[in-house]
Amino acid sequence: MFDLPPVRLAVCEHRAQRQRCACGHVTSAVFPAGVSAPTQYGPRMRALAVYLIAVQHLPYKRAAGLLADWLGAPLSPGTLVAFVKDGADDLGAFLDRVHQQIVDSPVVHFDETGVRAGGRGRWLHSSSTKTLTFYALHDRRGTEGIDHAGVLPRFQGIAVHDGWPQYRAYTSATHALCNAHHLRELLAIIEGDPEGQSWAGKIDMLLRALHATVEEAKAAEEQSLDPWTLAGYRAAYEQIIALGHQQNPPPTKRTGKRGPIGRSASANLLRRLDEQREHVLRFAHDFRVPFDNNLAERDIRMIKIQQKVSGCWRTTAGANRFLALRAYISTSRKQDRDTIDTLARLAKHQPWLPATAEP
Repeated sequence: MFDLPPVRLAVCEHRAQRQRCACGHVTSAVFPAGVSAPTQYGPRMRALAVYLIAVQHLPYKRAAGLLADWLGAPLSPGTLVAFVKDGADDLGAFLDRVHQQIVDSPVVHFDETGVRAGGRGRWLHSSSTKTLTFYALHDRRGTEGIDHAGVLPRFQGIAVHDGWPQYRAYTSATHALCNAHHLRELLAIIEGDPEGQSWAGKIDMLLRALHATVEEAKAAEEQSLDPWTLAGYRAAYEQIIALGHQQNPPPTKRTGKRGPIGRSASANLLRRLDEQREHVLRFAHDFRVPFDNNLAERDIRMIKIQQKVSGCWRTTAGANRFLALRAYISTSRKQDRDTIDTLARLAKHQPWLPATAEP
């Protein structure tokens, strides 16, 4: 039987002696570092409180109830808010370093999602690598929000993202499209019209086969695909796209609306796969590029979970504090740091910083 013993807070009292010299001068002893108030909570207690809110996504009131029930620590929600604020306020240097390291990275994943903060809809922008995570909140989804995040405007590496065209407006970066999105869109077309849109099934199989071929080459520690193998896949890709255009001729009938004649979802996807084929197939040309953008989606998923469990953020300031802590936690976990120890360091006002890149 594995069980927990009763857990209660350990209280340590510090006493500072005061001694009077024969000359009348009084000397007071110095309290240990971090002991600055008549009554206070230690770094591990503060770390646990932040953990419940920023890692487990509990609302403040429920987190306070858990601490009171299990530890006999009657913390108020306001105290927990202060813990979160103090932790986030100490992350300025951390966020600056992570932001710069992401800008300097060779491959970065980008994504965005809608959230609620301050009583209205906002947009969360994420930038991440295998070892770093950064979030930014803005009113706009487009270039204003991307510029506010400050990564993509300065980025000159390979940007991995979905098919949203605003990302491709940043020409200083090389772009790679998420093929997991393409497979989901192709599946909808296949299920809707498998015979009339046979091109969708063919290119779905081609992308999956090419992905498997690339993974096999990586497992064999090869640096690239054989040129003839890659040329064969590209020729097959070209043939399937040509078939798709035959099955999706340009529309000629107007729907009564002004502007260009509307195109079907199948035709729009076909056009993207045709016009952006270099971005679609970049994973096969450069083994640093993944097949999908799942890394960014995993980083954003934690924020969506928080919104489902705890609801919206009441204020923009509270949202930014939570996002700073999530970036800190996500980055430390990606770099195999112990979460409680990392949060305890933050509670001591000595936050962990990722190592700087070697020159």
